[in-house]
Amino acid sequence: MFSTEIEVRTGAEPVVHDLTREIEKFLASAGARDGLLHVWVPHATAGLVVIETGAGSDDDLLRAIDEVLPRDDRWIHRHGSHGHGRDHVLPAFLPPYASVPVFDGALATGTWQSVCLVDTNVDNPVRHVRFSFLAGRAGA
Repeated sequence: MFSTEIEVRTGAEPVVHDLTREIEKFLASAGARDGLLHVWVPHATAGLVVIETGAGSDDDLLRAIDEVLPRDDRWIHRHGSHGHGRDHVLPAFLPPYASVPVFDGALATGTWQSVCLVDTNVDNPVRHVRFSFLAGRAGA
C-alpha cells in the first residue's frame, strides 16, 4: 500500500473542498495502475463526499447541511463556537472516508464527480487528509 497525508486549509467558513487534483497527483506519484484509492479524514468534525462541484451542488450541499443540522443551541455538545455540536454530528451523515476504484491510473468517477472534503467546523481551519492506494494483484 502506498500512502501519504496532505494538509488542507479550509478557512473560517464552511467549505466543500475539491480534492480531485491532489488525488490525481498522489496517484501519479504512486505509479498507480489498477487498484483502490482510500481517502481518510482523521477529524471528528469533517467528512468526505463524491459530488458534482462548480455548478452549485457544493453550495446546495452546505445549505442542506444547515437545514438538517442547524448551527443553533439544540446540541448537547457545546464547546467551541455557537452551534459547534452539529459539526460533531456531521460525520454520521458524511463519513470521514471514501473509497474509489482506480483503473489505468485514473479515478473511476463519473464525468462530473469529484472527491471532496466537507468541513463545517469554523473553529479549526486546518485539516489533514490521508490518501492510500492499494494496488490490484497482477493477473487478477
